[in-house]
Amino acid sequence: MVFKMQTRFLALLLVAFVSFSGAVVAAEKRIALVIGNAKYPEAPLTNPVNDANDMEEVLKASGFRVIKALNASQKEMNRAIAKFGQLLTEDSVALFYYAGHGLQVRGKNYLIPVDAEIKSESMVGVESVDVDRVLDQLSHSELNVVILDACRNNPFDRKSGRALGAGGLAQMEAPKGSMIAYSTAPGKTAADGDGRNGAYTQALLRYIKEPGLSIEQVFK
Repeated sequence: MVFKMQTRFLALLLVAFVSFSGAVVAAEKRIALVIGNAKYPEAPLTNPVNDANDMEEVLKASGFRVIKALNASQKEMNRAIAKFGQLLTEDSVALFYYAGHGLQVRGKNYLIPVDAEIKSESMVGVESVDVDRVLDQLSHSELNVVILDACRNNPFDRKSGRALGAGGLAQMEAPKGSMIAYSTAPGKTAADGDGRNGAYTQALLRYIKEPGLSIEQVFK
C-alpha cells in the first residue's frame, strides 16, 4: 500500500469514504468506478465479476454513485474512466476499484481489457489501460481511494513464450489526498481465489463493514 495522508486526512477519509456503522453521511458527493474483468480468452478468471458486483453493492449502501463495467474492452474501460472523471469535483469523494489482470512494464502499471492482444512488451501500452490515466482523473477531487486487485500472474507470458514485464504491479506515488491499495505487496502476485470472491476482495468486503475500524486498519 501507499499512504500519503496526515492524521487529519485519515479522519476525513474515514467519514467520507465509507460509513462503517451502516449510516450514510451525505455531506459530500461520492463517486465510484468499479471494473471487473474475467472473460479473458487466453486466461479467464473466476472472481472479478463477483468482486465488482459485491463492491458495487457495498458502495451503493454507503452513498456512492457507482459506474460499473464488467468484462470491458479497452474502449469501454476508457469511456468509463472518462465518465468517472467528468463527474468528479472538488467536493467529491472518489473511489476506483479494479479486479482483473494487470501487469507492470518498466515501472508502469497497466490494467488489461478482455479484448487485449499482447504478444510483446511494446504492445502493452497500445492494448491495455495505463493506471496513470485513472490517477489523472483524481486531480479534480480532494479525497481519493484506488483499490487494485490486479496482481495475478501475467496471462500473456505463456502465449509469447517469454516473460512480459515484471511480476505483480509496481509501487506508485499516490496523488495528493489519495490512497492506493494493492491486493499484495508491489512486485508480488496474489491468488485469484476459489470461492465467490478473490482472496483480497473477500477480506476487504468483510472488514469494510466492521464498525469502529479506521480506514488504515481496514486495508491492513
